[in-house]
Amino acid sequence: MIIERSLRPAYGDREVGHLQPKLKGLGTYGTVGLEFGLSVLVGLFAGQWLDRKLQTDPWLTFIGMGFGTAAGIRSLFRAAERARKELEDEEQREVELRRDYHERNRKK
Repeated sequence: MIIERSLRPAYGDREVGHLQPKLKGLGTYGTVGLEFGLSVLVGLFAGQWLDRKLQTDPWLTFIGMGFGTAAGIRSLFRAAERARKELEDEEQREVELRRDYHERNRKK
């Protein structure tokens, strides 16, 4: 990976391994706002298009925007749930590592 090669001389392997999950999270959750905005816009433009076709101005625009907003909010909740799950998994791994560390040191 390009980032790995560019950071290795300055920070060493340990820092690069620690940086990768943060960059992955940035890529994963950095698109949430874009996804919300696009959901609203798609609903809005679909409603406007249907209003022009069916001559029901402005009702389908409002309905389309409502559906788009609902889809955007749903994507926000899904991203928050995914983040919560990842945090719980990370905390569980840390607890297990601490337990293993203390068990190994107790035996010595």
